[in-house]
Amino acid sequence: MAQYSISGRVYSTSDSVFVPKCKIYLNKKTNFTYTDSLGHFSFENLPNGHYILHTSDLNFKNSRKSVHINGKNEVVKLEIHHNHKITETVTIVAKASDGHLKPVENMGIYEGKKTEVIQPDKLVANLSTNNARQVYSRVAGLNIFENDGAGLQLSVGARGLDPNRTSNFNVRQNGYDISADALGYPESYYTPPIEAIDKIQIVRGAASLQYGTQFGGLLNFVLRKPIADKKIELVARQSGGSFGFYNTFTSASGTFKKLSYYTFFQYKRGDGWRPNSQFENYNYYANVNYKLAEKTTIGFDYTHMNYLAQQPGGLTDAMFAQNPLQSNRERNWFKVNWNLFALHFNHKFNVKTEFNIRAFGLAAYRYSVGYRNNRVNTPDDNGNRDLIKGDFENYGVEARFLKWYNIKDKQAVFLVGGRYYHGYNHSVQGDGTSGKDANFSFVDPSKYTIYNYTYPNKNFSLFIENIFYLKENLSITPGVRYENINTTAQGFYGTFSIDLANNKTFVKTSDEVRNNSRDFVIAGVGLSYKPINKVNIYGNISQNYRSITFSDMRISNPSQVIDPDMQDEKGYSIDLGIRSEETKKVIYDISLFYLNYANRIGEVLTYDSKDRVLRKRGNIGKAVIFGVESYIESDIYKLIYPKKENWSATVFANMAFIQSEYTESQIVGVKGKKVEFVPNVNTKFGVRGGYKKLKASFQFNYMSYQYSDATNTIDGGFSAVLGLIPSYTVMDFSTSYEFKRYKIEGSINNLGNTMYFTRRATGYPGPGILPSDGRSLYLTLQVKI
Repeated sequence: MAQYSISGRVYSTSDSVFVPKCKIYLNKKTNFTYTDSLGHFSFENLPNGHYILHTSDLNFKNSRKSVHINGKNEVVKLEIHHNHKITETVTIVAKASDGHLKPVENMGIYEGKKTEVIQPDKLVANLSTNNARQVYSRVAGLNIFENDGAGLQLSVGARGLDPNRTSNFNVRQNGYDISADALGYPESYYTPPIEAIDKIQIVRGAASLQYGTQFGGLLNFVLRKPIADKKIELVARQSGGSFGFYNTFTSASGTFKKLSYYTFFQYKRGDGWRPNSQFENYNYYANVNYKLAEKTTIGFDYTHMNYLAQQPGGLTDAMFAQNPLQSNRERNWFKVNWNLFALHFNHKFNVKTEFNIRAFGLAAYRYSVGYRNNRVNTPDDNGNRDLIKGDFENYGVEARFLKWYNIKDKQAVFLVGGRYYHGYNHSVQGDGTSGKDANFSFVDPSKYTIYNYTYPNKNFSLFIENIFYLKENLSITPGVRYENINTTAQGFYGTFSIDLANNKTFVKTSDEVRNNSRDFVIAGVGLSYKPINKVNIYGNISQNYRSITFSDMRISNPSQVIDPDMQDEKGYSIDLGIRSEETKKVIYDISLFYLNYANRIGEVLTYDSKDRVLRKRGNIGKAVIFGVESYIESDIYKLIYPKKENWSATVFANMAFIQSEYTESQIVGVKGKKVEFVPNVNTKFGVRGGYKKLKASFQFNYMSYQYSDATNTIDGGFSAVLGLIPSYTVMDFSTSYEFKRYKIEGSINNLGNTMYFTRRATGYPGPGILPSDGRSLYLTLQVKI
């Protein structure tokens, strides 16, 4: 018999906009489908006869239409009316992401961009220590500093970007900034606990147009939302582990009429893997939301975090080879106090038009005190310690307007936004006390101040992006961003004479004012093509820009000098890839990238007038970084036995192969060298198995060697701040079991007890090699009420 089809589109009668995700039934509702993002639907392989189409959508009234097939395909137009009737509250559970952001999600456009989404609830990993090696195992190409076993700070880089405190990403929480200063000092001393995170969103370099100019892109922590169907739900987690580790995490969540809330408290302490590594951390968060009207909500976030950590100092290559556990620093301390505020307002004019505005602020400080001689193996002389204090008072406001609309019979999405950011930060360096305790007081600020600066800065920006659907399966997304940046450094610095024994003698004080104001426009364009169902080919090219930071403008370090003529970094990034869409059988994302990095800021070895080796920080030259980033995951057991729901056996492979080179440089010995922080091979393999509520995972990580400076220094010398970071292999095992309201989790990290390091610190918490933790065991008990 001849077979035909019924296809068409669904429109809203109020604004003639296509209706996506509308359910369409055929005849007696035994056969159904959903409209795609452009309102299309189709029923195939139908014989001649009479049919009735039924629509079902929570926002629209149900409708029906008769269709008769008589020897040809039928194309119909369905118009449905908004349902303005007030009904009982309905809880909608959104479909889980399969590893990347949707084309339009949470007031953002991601069509044609390389994105990743991590959902901690789906992981079998050590969450109590924020173990980044496990949490980010499914994101290809990430380079992680692993010297903080407690998970107090996150240090992630990618594609040759310095991982230090994730300073090359635009780091946000619930869409607002959490770093010390987004432009002037983009270092993230605060990282939310993984136990409180609903998902982690990563957008690569193309995020520069919507979120700011960092080369790395966006890293956004989305904390858990209030539970909608209970007045209160409590979750309590208790964790213990190696090296005196203890963690308690308690959260409360609920909804009462128009008011909803989510809050948590975390306390964490430990002695650390090495001597002189103790820490204590407090973290509190509260989110309250109120529904002003059916389509309007307002909410407030407050975050407080403070911790005190002793720092064991760095090692030379010889010391690390002799005993990675040793420490010859017991007077070094680091203290952080972070307070974040955010007020957000959301309004939906209709299903296709939304507006959001966020006001946010930061009141914080970071203090460090200790003995940090340039010669790492030199015993502490028990004299006055070096003390640096940084205070941050910043605020900003960011607004976004999103509109779905039609151009004839083609759909389009328009996004426009603006941002104003104001920072006022104060940094002081001088002589601290000679004691061993965590005393952050200056001995004599009037006499021994190395520098005292304020850094007022302002930033205003506007951006526009638009998705144009050329065909149902083909789109182009151009975007443009305007930036006005004004950074200032004003204060004074002391000049000192330093003899060969590193004794310091005060010479004079010099006043200084440095101002840097600039305007510029960056642009980009993305393409998305879906040749067949569940396959997306994407590509993007976007310009990038990175402002010089406070530490680039003025810092005093016994082994470092700053080039006073340093300029902002500029360049562009390209992504081209293919990935799966809305499938659970085989999830994959394989892409090529190319990063062109002009005016790259880095470090090279130099000498002073007394022939002492120093590190000079400045614009190194032009670098190119390119490679392949790939991720593939599949539940092998369910592919073979799809009807057996209780068992699972998922395998994944995360592989990045990267090449890099300095193609231009005015500095002797740099051109032709490899770019620092670029391992040629970065791989992670793993398997996750389960039976009902019992789950287990094993992960294997291999990282090839990488350089820490532009001249590709091999030997770290007496300071060990520059030199080779050798290749290493690390394995982790985790398991979990749920029983009613209880859950037990266990982890063995660094299963093979590998002695390795990922970082050579230039200052705190070094200087020198910072060894990564050896084998450690952790156990967590969770109760949900």
